[in-house]
Amino acid sequence: MVQFHKPAWLENSLVRWVDHRLPIFSFMSHELYEYPTPRNLNYWWNFGSLAGIVLVIMIVTGIALAMHYTPHTSLAFDSVERIMRDVNYGWLIRYIHMNGASFFFIVVYIHIFRGLYFGSYKAPREILWMLGVVILLLMMATAFMGYVLPWGQMSFWGATVITNLFSAIPWGIGDWVVTLLWGGFAVDNPTLNRFFSLHYLLPFVIVGVVVMHIWALHVHGSNNPVGIDTKGDQDVIPFHPYYTVKDMFGLGVFLIFFALFIFFAPNYMGHPDNYIPANSLSTPAHIVPEWYFLPFYAILRAVPDNFIGGWTTEWLGFIIFEAKLAGVLAMFGAIAVLFVLPWLDRSPVRSSRFRPMYKWFFWIFAIDCVVLGYMGALPAEGIYVVISRVATVYYFAHFLVVIPLLAKFEKTKELPKSISEPVLGGGGGGASAAPAKPMEKA
Repeated sequence: MVQFHKPAWLENSLVRWVDHRLPIFSFMSHELYEYPTPRNLNYWWNFGSLAGIVLVIMIVTGIALAMHYTPHTSLAFDSVERIMRDVNYGWLIRYIHMNGASFFFIVVYIHIFRGLYFGSYKAPREILWMLGVVILLLMMATAFMGYVLPWGQMSFWGATVITNLFSAIPWGIGDWVVTLLWGGFAVDNPTLNRFFSLHYLLPFVIVGVVVMHIWALHVHGSNNPVGIDTKGDQDVIPFHPYYTVKDMFGLGVFLIFFALFIFFAPNYMGHPDNYIPANSLSTPAHIVPEWYFLPFYAILRAVPDNFIGGWTTEWLGFIIFEAKLAGVLAMFGAIAVLFVLPWLDRSPVRSSRFRPMYKWFFWIFAIDCVVLGYMGALPAEGIYVVISRVATVYYFAHFLVVIPLLAKFEKTKELPKSISEPVLGGGGGGASAAPAKPMEKA
């Protein structure tokens, strides 16, 4: 039986006095020290805490940069260059923030793919998963607006292209939304001010959703590599010190790679055109978003102009959507499908360790996402468009066709009776294994 000991500092007289009136210390003790965690979590479970740490780094560096940034089209580019040259350690703060955005997405994407592999979206963690998708959407909005702020060539033209996507919304709503985003009839100073304001606000909204995400996590506890529920104290250990030490080691490894980019390749994941001041009269040869948007950008461009004949589709006199809207719907649908994933996958088994067919399709899907990202960085011409379309078809087929069919026809392996058996040497097969059965819903 696992003993959950309260930390010694809870016995401090001042702490006890405060805690009696505002039980914040006992809450921290319960959520961090005494929180029972499956004993078999591996290093793939480090990325949730890493994401939280990177979020804090981004907020702190962002506040520091905002103190010296000027949100005006005539001054924005120069103010960023002044930060790099005249502000004490401004170059370091900016490079941490720039590369922090990329590493934030790397950590979160790994976190998402870990959830897909081990079935962390399944009951009773549907709300937990959906809150995670909301965080991803907020991250994308925040990152896009932040990319516009340096007011370089790619910033300006990226803002022009992406905001124009909203004009595809029918019934005149799209034009109204675009005008609202621009603050006028073109991307200009009001647009920059709007994006700066929202870029400053949204990280704090993300913090609020992260709190709800952690709250939902602590209701039913973490999933685990085996994908079965904990059966008792033999299956769990306290979060501290076991997983705090493990997370600190993972943080150290992460910071090594982070520092390598900050100090030796700070612009590796950026675009050189963004070091050219924005010029509305000179269009870059190839407009591309940041790398973490490339798979969705490829999906947007994969839909042909004549997807439905190049004309407005009508049914019983009602306009359904225009052809130009198809690409936008596909791009946003690529994220929206994640919201309904818990109900698309009806398999009684969570973890891919016991789903041999799903494991293969998962890696095909991972390769497909990499292909989409690579195609998004290339010009939309020739064979690149064909590959993008094939990859886009499989992306949606994976969620809408493959996963539902696997739930019906896949023959899963036997599950261990409890987490402690494979961890403590009991094994996961033979007499100690039990056939897969539907998971209990809380």
